[in-house]
Amino acid sequence: MNYLKKTFVFPLLFFILSACVSSPPQHPDNICSIFQEKRHWYHVALKTEKKWHVPFSIPMAMMYQESGFHSNLHTKRTYFLGFIPWGYITTAYGYPQAKTDIWHEYEHVTHQRSSRENFADSLDFMDWYITISHQQNNIAVQDAMQQYLAYHEGWGGFRRKTYLHKPWLVNVAQKVSIRSSRYSHQYARCEESLKDKSFWSWLF
Repeated sequence: MNYLKKTFVFPLLFFILSACVSSPPQHPDNICSIFQEKRHWYHVALKTEKKWHVPFSIPMAMMYQESGFHSNLHTKRTYFLGFIPWGYITTAYGYPQAKTDIWHEYEHVTHQRSSRENFADSLDFMDWYITISHQQNNIAVQDAMQQYLAYHEGWGGFRRKTYLHKPWLVNVAQKVSIRSSRYSHQYARCEESLKDKSFWSWLF
């Protein structure tokens, strides 16, 4: 009996742990492929969109731009004396490339402990940030370009229009807007096929 339990439990545990491994999707340019590969992400995206009323195509496009969907991405490393690793340029980290101070503010406001390496936490953070950008700077939550500029420059920086001195950033924001629109159109074509409510589909 114990042997049978082990032969069932160990493989199940292996598959569950394998499902939790944080690796970027193989085809990040296509939201349908992302959600087919990362079924949990699909359910998280729908849940988060319902919670914040922010189209998931926007934070997903922003996340692609910020980290390429890499869960443990750091900013560029700094070096002491030119060769000794000595921290990073900024504290931006994880899926959302959120800096530590704003991440702690998010945790304080939402009364929860979160991880920038966790996709669900990161998407929730980005929707929270987008919502505050709408409240403070009157940026429509559907405006991917302006939302990305506020995300990159901060709420105060956006009000001061610091992005006007950074033409490269405006170009990047335009790319984020295009990607968000592309994600939205792609999802419209695969929405029905993604509606699989089985337990294993949700888990994997």
